Amino acid sequence: MIRTAPRVLAVAMIAALALVGCKKHDETPVATEPAPAATTPATTEPAPMPTPTPSTPAASTSVTGLQLGSAVGADNKVGTPAMAFGTKDTIYASVNTAPNTTGKLGAHWTYLGADGSAAPTDVDTQSKDVSGAAAATHEFHVSKPDGWPPGKYHVDITLDGATVQSMDFEVK
Repeated sequence: MIRTAPRVLAVAMIAALALVGCKKHDETPVATEPAPAATTPATTEPAPMPTPTPSTPAASTSVTGLQLGSAVGADNKVGTPAMAFGTKDTIYASVNTAPNTTGKLGAHWTYLGADGSAAPTDVDTQSKDVSGAAAATHEFHVSKPDGWPPGKYHVDITLDGATVQSMDFEVK
């Protein structure tokens, strides 16, 4: 009997581990009987991770797209999307919003240096109030008549102060 007890315990532990490893996770908790003391280790299933709640729920779904380009049409949409611009270009950001988007939409433009490793330098910040029952496209732009320094740039699109879209681009 003394020799079979370790084998029984080992088989019970292997079976318990196999059940835990193969168990499918479902949403409804299953009641389990407590394990007998000193025969198998107690196993507990970790609590499900809570779903994070965005600080501004509308922001995560209200801005549905961002494109950059050197021109926009009357509908505020970029005709030809681009990620690289010339030193004399006006750079446009075309921002799509979902129906019923309300708040302060903004664009924060920064320069990251010639190779992108410098501390961000503010270029411009713009904002506009948006509201409407229909989906819409909004336009922001920056220009520098004496020419942009070549290098890496970044734009953050915000809604009520929370960044909802971002894009890197380059001036050559």
